[in-house]
Amino acid sequence: MGTCASISSAEPQPTARTSCRGDIALIGLAVMGQNIILNMNDHGYTVVAFNRTVSKVEEFMANEAKGTNIIGATSLEHMVSLLKKPRRVMMLVKAGAAVDAFIESVIPLLESGDIIIDGGNSEYRDTIRRHKSLKEKGIHYLGCGVSGGEEGARYGPSIMPGGAEEGWPSVKPIFQAISAKAGGEPCCDWVGPEGAGHFVKMVHNGIEYGDMQLICEAYQVMKDGLGMSHKEMAEVFDDWNKSELESFLIEITRDIMQYTDSDGSPLVEKIRDSAGQKGTGKWTAISSLEYGVPVTLIGEAVFARCLSSLKDERVEASKQLQGPSQTKYDGDRKQFVADIKMALYASKIVSYAQGFMLMRETAKELGWKLNFGSIALMWRGGCIIRSVFLGNIKQAYEKNPELSNLLLDDFFKKEVQRCQDSWRKVVSQAVLMGIPTPAFSTALAFFDGYRSARVPANLIQAQRDYFGAHTYELLDAPGKFVHTNWTGRGGNVSSSTYQA
Repeated sequence: MGTCASISSAEPQPTARTSCRGDIALIGLAVMGQNIILNMNDHGYTVVAFNRTVSKVEEFMANEAKGTNIIGATSLEHMVSLLKKPRRVMMLVKAGAAVDAFIESVIPLLESGDIIIDGGNSEYRDTIRRHKSLKEKGIHYLGCGVSGGEEGARYGPSIMPGGAEEGWPSVKPIFQAISAKAGGEPCCDWVGPEGAGHFVKMVHNGIEYGDMQLICEAYQVMKDGLGMSHKEMAEVFDDWNKSELESFLIEITRDIMQYTDSDGSPLVEKIRDSAGQKGTGKWTAISSLEYGVPVTLIGEAVFARCLSSLKDERVEASKQLQGPSQTKYDGDRKQFVADIKMALYASKIVSYAQGFMLMRETAKELGWKLNFGSIALMWRGGCIIRSVFLGNIKQAYEKNPELSNLLLDDFFKKEVQRCQDSWRKVVSQAVLMGIPTPAFSTALAFFDGYRSARVPANLIQAQRDYFGAHTYELLDAPGKFVHTNWTGRGGNVSSSTYQA
């Protein structure tokens, strides 16, 4: 750990260069970058801070970093000259071209055995490409997912490192020191090779999309279907946060329900109902299609945001398209709130089950060995989806590392069974009231499909063979593809078989 005084905008004198050595450099002084630097400084590490716009370095050194051991660098050359060997350079910049540009600029300044770390939300295939390219140059490249937002970065994020395992021992003490802790254990551990760290972070973000959409659907059913006030909903979310649904997202939703504008009205109702996205949820949905894994809930959460962006169209459609005549629930309101809680819990289980299915299939395809219990632990603290629920997932994979699906774990099997009647009631009633619940509904549909020994795909295969001679398998002869001349007019030549 370094113990040198701060250096701000001026190039250091030769004596300063030799006497002050940074433990790690960080490029990118946006909110996440600044907070991680301050977090590292709190834990006794000397950080060299750099930003392409040097004035941001000067501002940071004069304000947030004033009085710390943080060193401000005025150029990449200056930054690298201040680092101990092996040099550790971490980037927290916008994914895409900016990452490649910084890598190309810093490579000539490094040597074999040095380490470059990408802590942004890069697409995992970009990380695989960069890892392979830098390996040829002897540079260890790590792609690290970092979750927790502004507060997490400052006081303890969840960190998911992957890439060149040779570089992990050099950064492990720093990352595990600054990460969140769950049960005394750091929410940071080695994930796997190549782009595994960024892939796991991508799935984390996809699950985050699903969690947020599920909570929003519960909110809309309570607000529109039950006519509940924001004070009542805040009390409900507060109650849920003391149960199996305890989580960061439930907690902040309670706070949002309680927050009033200057006129005393709920601020949330003044916010335009058009949700943004940065792409990681979409990447998760795309990956699920590429690997043939039915991650339906995250997909619906992404589509729900896309639909929300059609604000003007929806306003016009609302004037022309009529829904059901009864839009309010007329039964036992207290019981229905309890049903909504169960529907949210069961759907959440399905969402995580699907996310872990995707990680398992991808790991198999790419030859990665992922520790799912360790991943659940990394998500137990610091990150946006942190919740008590993840402890149960960790236990499930500790009990059976080869578990094919969370729904088959004894604990989750029992929990879904406990929630099932309420889940079905909420989805049914939402349909009858005309309240869209795409995430609740697709979670239930997945559950019913997954528990079905037979689904109607036999008819799809017959249809494909009828119009395209695509062949099918018989139940008593799996692996053998046959074609039928369904009309008597077609030939007996079949199309090539393929899997989609």
